[in-house]
Amino acid sequence: MKRLTLGAFALALPLAAAAQVESYTLDPIHTFVNFTIDHLGFSTIYGRFDKSSGKAALDRGGRKGSLDVSVETASITTGDNEKAGRPRSRDEHLRSADFFNTAEFPRMTFKSAAFQFSGESPAEIEGQVTLLGVTKPLTLKVERWRCGPNPFNKKEMCGGTASGRIKRSEFGMKYGVPAIGDDVNLMIGFEAYKD
Repeated sequence: MKRLTLGAFALALPLAAAAQVESYTLDPIHTFVNFTIDHLGFSTIYGRFDKSSGKAALDRGGRKGSLDVSVETASITTGDNEKAGRPRSRDEHLRSADFFNTAEFPRMTFKSAAFQFSGESPAEIEGQVTLLGVTKPLTLKVERWRCGPNPFNKKEMCGGTASGRIKRSEFGMKYGVPAIGDDVNLMIGFEAYKD
C-alpha cells in the first residue's frame, strides 16, 4: 500500500509543477513601449508606440517565464504629427523607409524564454528583438514588479516597468547617425491579466 501511495505521489508531482505555470495577456490599454533618443546633441526626443499585444507565462515557484510581444510600428508617436507647412511631420518621417519602414515591416517583436528571478519576481528578461527583419539579443531589466488583484475589477494581474537599450544601426536604421543618436533607450510600462 505504501508503494502504491508513493507511486501515485511521484506521478502527481509533474502535474503539480505544471499547474504552477500561470498565463497572462498584456492589457493593451495599459502597456506602452516608450523610448528616448538623442537629437543633434542638444536635446532628447521622447516617443512611444501606442499599440502592442502579447502573452506571458510565469512559473514563480520554478523561477521560469516566457514572453511574446508584438508592437505595431505605425503606432509610433513623438508628439509631432502635423505637417505645419512642412512636407511631412516627424512621426510620418519615422514611419518611412528612413526609419521604421512601417509599410514593409508593420511589427517589431520581442520573444523570450529566459527569465532571471530575484526571489519570486523577474529581475531580467533575456530575449530576441526583431526589427526591420533583423533579430538581435536584448535584455530587459525589470525595475518594478507587482502581482495582485486589480483594485477596481478584482481580476488577478501583474504589472511593472522594464528597461533596455538597442543600437538602431544594428537593425539597418542608419539615417542621421550620429547627429540623431544611435542608442535608443527603451522604457516599457506593462500590465497583464491572468488568463
